[in-house]
Amino acid sequence: MTIVVIADIVASRRLDDRAEAQHRLAGAIAQVDADLPIATQSLTATVGDELQGEYARLDDALASLLLLRLALPGDIDCRFGVGVGEVRPIALDDRTVPEGPAWWAARTAVEAVEQMQQRAAPFARTWIAAAEGEDAAMVDTVAVANAYLLTRDQLVSAMSERTRRLTAGRCLGRSQRELAESEGISQSAVSQALASAGSAAIVEGFAVLLRRART
Repeated sequence: MTIVVIADIVASRRLDDRAEAQHRLAGAIAQVDADLPIATQSLTATVGDELQGEYARLDDALASLLLLRLALPGDIDCRFGVGVGEVRPIALDDRTVPEGPAWWAARTAVEAVEQMQQRAAPFARTWIAAAEGEDAAMVDTVAVANAYLLTRDQLVSAMSERTRRLTAGRCLGRSQRELAESEGISQSAVSQALASAGSAAIVEGFAVLLRRART
């Protein structure tokens, strides 16, 4: 089983400079990969505003994608379709094309989250789909994880860019004092920003994902 991710930039056509946005997004991905080197294939731009990547475990993917959402610049947002299943790459003369049920599931997932954004869950950004034929236990795991993701995305989407940076720092074990110094604000201001944004729940959820990924 492989976890694959298809990502795209939300409202990319409304960006003033799409090439610059791609460069800044690539920088955010590189930072996440340095802070949490957990992807088996880092998210990489493919065609247009789409990116693709792979992870060994669902916990890995969800932890990495959380850090990426927190690292994104304020004017750039992404949606993520996560597919769980088998990968069967197709070897061509000069390259290998990713293929298989996990990729089809990821495509279904990214389309599903885009539809949710237009209706009941405008702040939804991440969705998981299990490939057809996955066992019942995995299907149940996916359902529970999607419920978690709806709440997580709601909290992150409501954060300011600074609060996202502070939350990311806490996920990575930085103290409030360190974060205050890096932002040029008081420790009290850091504490208040994190508390009002519900960051403690995000940080604890991230810690749970890491513990599961390491077992």
